[in-house]
Amino acid sequence: MSNKWRPATQLVHGGTQRSQHGETSEAIFLTQGFVYDTAEAAEARFKGETDGFIYARYGSPTNDMFEKRMCALEGAEDARATASGMAAVSSAILCQVKAGDHIVAARALFGSCRWVVDTLAPKYGIECTLVDGRDLANWEKAIRPNTKVFFLESPTNPTLEVIDIAGVAKLANQVGAKLVVDNVFATPLFQKPLELGAHVVIYSATKHIDGQGRCLGGIVLSDKQWIDENLHDYFRHTGPAMSPFNAWTLLKGLETLPLRVKQQTESAARIADFLADHKEIAKVIYPGRKDHPQADIIAKQMSGGSTLVAIELKGGKEAAFQLQNALQVVKISNNLGDAKSLITHPATTTHKNLTDEARAELGISAGTVRLSAGIEDTDDLLADFEQALSRVSA
Repeated sequence: MSNKWRPATQLVHGGTQRSQHGETSEAIFLTQGFVYDTAEAAEARFKGETDGFIYARYGSPTNDMFEKRMCALEGAEDARATASGMAAVSSAILCQVKAGDHIVAARALFGSCRWVVDTLAPKYGIECTLVDGRDLANWEKAIRPNTKVFFLESPTNPTLEVIDIAGVAKLANQVGAKLVVDNVFATPLFQKPLELGAHVVIYSATKHIDGQGRCLGGIVLSDKQWIDENLHDYFRHTGPAMSPFNAWTLLKGLETLPLRVKQQTESAARIADFLADHKEIAKVIYPGRKDHPQADIIAKQMSGGSTLVAIELKGGKEAAFQLQNALQVVKISNNLGDAKSLITHPATTTHKNLTDEARAELGISAGTVRLSAGIEDTDDLLADFEQALSRVSA
């Protein structure tokens, strides 16, 4: 494997291991355990004196290929593949904190991510402060002597706010804390948090990496020292491991990731421009537009826009529901990053458990919908929105 390969090549060939049969497509090793030639060989394997696999909960050849391919794309030294995106989030956070520690997190988080830091962690004596992550001063003010972790997603779900990752990483380094970045919305193609100073990157591989609605998965990436000292034992003993079958499916997804994301981003940009001038639309937020509130930060840390568009309809929930119900090509779903274009109403789905006040703080109104552009023909998507909006009455 060459470190000089560009992303599209890494995503086809990176980390590949072939058996003695020389298969073209990566093999699926659907096995729970592994056998040893001798008792001495088993002892040496468990002692770590020889390389090899022990148990599928710890790792397997198929999972290893997926992890290595993601490391090559992300520029990480090591990784652990998890059963879901939320398994990646909870593992990355909880593996490095203990009772008495403090987490600072951006308040604009996916609902389950926010629950982990704001509800679950305090049950174990871990304090959490939520801040408006757009202002670095808020991060700095929230720091305490026991602050150990900073956590953010950028762009955020669902309003596509962008946070200065390099700026937050600098603050984390000043106090010896670790910055964990959920990079799902940017994809590993458009944003490199580790290069910006983040210490840990997480993905819900369920989204763009699979990209075809087939399976769940997640991954945590960092340097080898952090993995060894924090995640390794947590991962082995708590069991959030990915299924080898899912790892194989995600390897197939990675092969087409650049092609899909390119088409999705082009469609998202054109749809955002079309909607921005429509009479039924109050606001459009898209990282590729010059009117994005954090356009200057986007120019510094992202190499592309996004496959997602945040849209606010003037007519509130009624208009949002009318739009969703009238769309024919675009499907209603809470997922994102799929080959199919998907739309959701966050206030009644992904962020329904937040209070009205909390949603208002995040910019989620009753009229907010989140579009995840698919790989359909862009003109068909534009026509679909045009006909659907004609049925919306503000």
